[in-house]
Amino acid sequence: MKFEEPIEQLIAEPTRFTRDVHFPDPAEIRLYDETLRDGEQMPGVCYTPQQKLEIATALADIGVHIISVGFPAASSGDRRTLQLVMEAKRRGEIGDVEILVMCRSNRNDIDVTVAALREIGVDPRDVTFFIFSSGSDLHLKYKVGKVLLRFAGRDESEWLTLPLSFYREANIELQCDAVGYARSLGVERIEFGGEDGSRGDVEYFIEYYNRVLAAGGTRPAWPDTVGCLTPEAMRAHGTRLIGGLPAGIPVVAHLHNDYGLGTINAITATSCGFKVISLTANGYGERAGNVKLHEYVVAMRQLYGIEIPGFKYNKLRELARFMERMSGVPMQQHEPIVGSRVFAHESGIHTHGIMIDRRIYEAVPSELVGAHTEFLFGKHSGVGLVEQTLRENEDRLAASGVEVTSSLAHAVTEQVKRIREERAAGSAARQAIERYEEIASGLALDAEDVVEIARAIGARGVAASAAPSPGN
Repeated sequence: MKFEEPIEQLIAEPTRFTRDVHFPDPAEIRLYDETLRDGEQMPGVCYTPQQKLEIATALADIGVHIISVGFPAASSGDRRTLQLVMEAKRRGEIGDVEILVMCRSNRNDIDVTVAALREIGVDPRDVTFFIFSSGSDLHLKYKVGKVLLRFAGRDESEWLTLPLSFYREANIELQCDAVGYARSLGVERIEFGGEDGSRGDVEYFIEYYNRVLAAGGTRPAWPDTVGCLTPEAMRAHGTRLIGGLPAGIPVVAHLHNDYGLGTINAITATSCGFKVISLTANGYGERAGNVKLHEYVVAMRQLYGIEIPGFKYNKLRELARFMERMSGVPMQQHEPIVGSRVFAHESGIHTHGIMIDRRIYEAVPSELVGAHTEFLFGKHSGVGLVEQTLRENEDRLAASGVEVTSSLAHAVTEQVKRIREERAAGSAARQAIERYEEIASGLALDAEDVVEIARAIGARGVAASAAPSPGN
């Protein structure tokens, strides 16, 4: 129906309360997708190189700006993925998206990655290298401490006795060495950062970033590796970090979702001046996952008035279903924006409002994200929707000799409620969950699988050693 008053007079639009939040120019914000790297590190998820190429193509099509294709030094599959993606880019199949690879701060990782590129005739300057180390004192001393000791030429017996200051300085020197080495091989775009940044010392990170920038790094990355940032901490740390770096330097916010705060932390980071936001399709990733692409872009647009130029919002649900098929990990039906039932209504109170105008109960425009409003029928259905549905199908019913009346609508409504409760009493829902868990468990390997593989390999080795030598 047509409202007599402007919609702005009838409801308080969210942007009324957020218009004073300042962000970078939307044209400068970069969506940095890590679906192929961090997303695949979600336990039980695995993609072939060809599948990764398909995913990269879909991501580029929807409008992300940067795609991390993996960790070439870690597996032959990731090396092949890098080659397939770069060949597709050379053919013009994935547009002008920036391709990024991950390397630890050691020369071998860089050598392996450069060799994979040169094998297919790609210049290393055409790819961004993310060369990473660690950042928090916990990581520096107790995770990579022995690596830093070897790099500094110190004996491992000193591991626990050396002060934290030693590990901090050695870490910067290691990172600068790796960046300088990559530069010597022709790499021009170098992202860098230290794991567990959100639990590290901000002043140390400022020194670390500035020294690595001077050594040839081009884009710092600050990670909330275990997803423990609050929006307040993101504001405090982010403002200090951006203020401590040269003006105009793009900085990456890499945030996890362990407390369900990934999206608001990403929005807060952007308002602090971070121009590169790391996220994944469907939010897939380790533990509770990463920032969800669909939540970030739609919340920024609808709640803060920041629209990412060229982004195809109407393909978000299509991408979500595609990623479910690729990963084998379904989204919950009520997942914001892309859930399969998030634009479905059953309750009579709600369906009555939706029939007047969708905005009465839908804050996200369904057409924006490639969806449409739909109605389901069940225990909470109202007679009004049932009667409307019957009226819409009046010709079909008349062909069967059925006249649509109010009394028929009431009778049908009661029957709908009864049937839905009968179905709820059955075991179909439980069986569906059990079947999914069975299939998902069959895809992943557990400790017992590892033992059985070892037993099979060992048995073959025993058989081979017991076999007579040729000629005997």
